[in-house]
Amino acid sequence: MAHGAPVMATSGPAEGYRTGRVVRLASTAALGGFLFGFDSAVINGANTAIAETFNLSSGLMAFVVSIALIGSAVGAWFAGQLADSFGRRRVMLIAALLFGASAIGTAFPPNVEVLMMWRLVGGAGIGVASVVAPMYIAEIAPAQLRGRLGSLQQLAIVLGIFATGVSNYLIVSAAGSSTSEWLLGIEAWRWMFLVMLIPATVYFLMALRIPESPRYLVEKGRLDEARSVLETVFTNDQSAKVLQIQSTMDSNHKFSMGDLRGPKFGLLPIVWICIIL
Repeated sequence: MAHGAPVMATSGPAEGYRTGRVVRLASTAALGGFLFGFDSAVINGANTAIAETFNLSSGLMAFVVSIALIGSAVGAWFAGQLADSFGRRRVMLIAALLFGASAIGTAFPPNVEVLMMWRLVGGAGIGVASVVAPMYIAEIAPAQLRGRLGSLQQLAIVLGIFATGVSNYLIVSAAGSSTSEWLLGIEAWRWMFLVMLIPATVYFLMALRIPESPRYLVEKGRLDEARSVLETVFTNDQSAKVLQIQSTMDSNHKFSMGDLRGPKFGLLPIVWICIIL
């Protein structure tokens, strides 16, 4: 995971930063949330067709649907380490590739085992996006906008769920049923997954155009690059902010599993609350 919370100095009045620029950067990162919602919900329209195609029991079909959560846990577990090692932007590109590969793989599985494998891949993309998108937004946004821009991730997830519901409905309406052949002789349920290639491709191309997180650049000692990135967001010289980020990172507490331990029942109360929920 990233070391400590992202820290940036307050930029002063509203004219101290370029609102349009930072909103565009945050919106690009939030596309990962859109794909999060899309991938997690797209199978809702295809589950009946999948069960018929592969002759699945209700129990096995439930596992096919839920197995993506295992991939999500794995993706979320490693996403922070990957982001610290390779940068937030590269991990966004990895997430986009995972979503794209999952879209194709789940659309054309030869058997249910392969289908589950690609569901795991899509779940990994969900986990990665759930970590790297809010991380990047928090590290690029001015303090005055950080809370509002951070909520873009949550908005994007809901929009992704809504979008897949709409696309599934339109595909079924055009084809007649989820098992009917549609464009290019491909069954409608397969197109439900293939549609995800569109936002995944847009996410990949847009992530190619955004700068790396200034916090990551500072962590890697690339201070001039970090200052240049910050100056595309803020309107004044950012040398002092770069030094402040560096100082904060040097003094940050290095987190470990021991930080979760508490005096009662071995864990902090807030951790038990999360586990129960």
